Amino acid sequence: MTAAATGPETRRDHYDAVIVGAGWSGSLIAGRLGGQGWRVLLLEAGEGGTESWSGHLDSVSTYRSAVAKVPNSAYRHNTAAPSPDVLDLSPKKGGGYTADGYFVQDGPLPYRTDYLRALGGSGMHWLGAVPRMHADDFATGTTYGYGRDWPLTAKDLEPYYEEAERELGVAGDAAEQRKLGVVSDPDYVYPMHAIPRSHIDEHCRRIDGAEITDPMEDTRTLHVTGIPQARNSTPNPAYDRKKGYRPKGAVGLPNYGERCVGNASCVPICPAQAKSSPLRVQADLPENVTLLTRRVVTRVLRGQDTRVRGVEYRAYNDPASSVSEARSVRADIVVLAGHAIENARLLLFSELAKTSDQVGRNLMDHPTTLAWALAERSVGPYRGPGHTSGWEDFRFHGKRGERAPFRIEISNWGWSWATGAPMSNVTSALGLGGDAGGTVKPDGLLGPDLRRKLGDDIGRQLQLQIAVEQSANPKNRVTIDPSRHRDALGNPRPILTYDLDPHTRDGVYAAYRVSEKIFAALEATPYTDHKPVHGVPQLGHFRHRETDLTYQGAGHGAGTHIMGEHANDSVVDSYQRTHDHPNLYAVGCGSMPSIGTSNPTLTMSALALRSAEQIHRDLAALNQPVVVRSAAGEKEKA
Repeated sequence: MTAAATGPETRRDHYDAVIVGAGWSGSLIAGRLGGQGWRVLLLEAGEGGTESWSGHLDSVSTYRSAVAKVPNSAYRHNTAAPSPDVLDLSPKKGGGYTADGYFVQDGPLPYRTDYLRALGGSGMHWLGAVPRMHADDFATGTTYGYGRDWPLTAKDLEPYYEEAERELGVAGDAAEQRKLGVVSDPDYVYPMHAIPRSHIDEHCRRIDGAEITDPMEDTRTLHVTGIPQARNSTPNPAYDRKKGYRPKGAVGLPNYGERCVGNASCVPICPAQAKSSPLRVQADLPENVTLLTRRVVTRVLRGQDTRVRGVEYRAYNDPASSVSEARSVRADIVVLAGHAIENARLLLFSELAKTSDQVGRNLMDHPTTLAWALAERSVGPYRGPGHTSGWEDFRFHGKRGERAPFRIEISNWGWSWATGAPMSNVTSALGLGGDAGGTVKPDGLLGPDLRRKLGDDIGRQLQLQIAVEQSANPKNRVTIDPSRHRDALGNPRPILTYDLDPHTRDGVYAAYRVSEKIFAALEATPYTDHKPVHGVPQLGHFRHRETDLTYQGAGHGAGTHIMGEHANDSVVDSYQRTHDHPNLYAVGCGSMPSIGTSNPTLTMSALALRSAEQIHRDLAALNQPVVVRSAAGEKEKA
């Protein structure tokens, strides 16, 4: 059965597989295993509800009423399964920061990425950009002398990328991606046509062919390139279904639902439900998959020898309360499919996979620096997805060994991330905030003058979001201290230690300097300013090469149970199976040894589909009939 969000407790005490976390990875693996006949229990710590139309409308309403439109603003607070929030951080005068929320932070710099503990996980509030990683991203150590190599190649993962692109419903231009070198199959096309370019994309194409040199004297020729998106456009009749995953009995093109109509609220919620989410996969889970929400897994249970035998969890009924009941379930295979930080926290508390001392280490994100300017004429911001194109030219090759590579996204949402626009423009034009009472100052604008001012300023806003690669560093880590830091249910809270190494800082610096040259080529007036304001540094502020810089969190948490060939320096193997425990898997972005400059969800999903094949093989081996001989020497099957 597939239980509803508040459905009945399972009566079965043993499953073929129990999966912890109903985000993209957990949902994809559950669907694959269930389709092969295995009995699967899928446990989600957070609330359900958004899978129903009324629940979706409630989330839309919650988002609209929120003052701060941050990634978790569409989803209600959950005391039993709290989520970290970007609003938990605040800067301190003179330097440093305070962290008030689910995370305990003790690093030199703040870890600025959040995630969502709810049915669907962070796949509910994500943007939906799904570029593939480049072949170079899998071997930065060998090729460029920094970071860690994968035990896999891009070629190994390519068929699973294709499967994932079908499952997520990707719209894109395969010809463009072939030019980048991330799609190698000459016949491949995406399931849906690319999302149309925005007005801002077309404005930026005017400098295609311009040569830009970064501070490391690395010269690149600019080309605006579309970004593959997991949101609905028009299904592509040329989609060759034999090249990708074809479910048994599938006929015709897949139906991905309502198309993108440009609501411009992809993060955190698409009112039209055009953006893909794990709920799509869950809607088709077979009856032998049991999905239960409000089940917070507290510990993985040890079995005989090095095997594990199941999980303990707490079931709660009221997300506003810490009242819960302890339960447990046994399984032949246990799959941890939570966020990278949650998987690490659970492994640490369960005292598992300890051989390498790498559990919790190598925490990564894409530190994202912002740059903003005013174009000389209106460019039509605040329409469509957060970004539809970017400059990919500094992602690969070149001086990558000297500075971290970066990917430049052309924002369609004006200065919203950088300054809080357009509301900040309204406040400024009205002259509000000039005194303690917040009254209109004498120089504030009203009526036609206000409309003209807003129309002119807001319509010309350009913003670049530049995601910088961060390589694996064991000093960046997740730890726990159960004696001091626990949540409402008594589970240890994650303690994060985070910083940017010189290679990454050089990447942020190079990205900032490149943005200045791009704005100059566009004849736009730059307004980028990362300096402290009235002695208070912005969050993520640091000085590097005598320059004030800041970074944002990208929501791309990775590392913490890193993949490798050997048990002495990695946590999981190439199938995301822990080296120490043959029936325990830790899947998701936490397994990634590097993240390049690509949003990681597509790679994570491809890895999950690959792991599902191996889990199926493991289960088949465990369930093979045993051949015994009777006293007479005759073969019998037991």
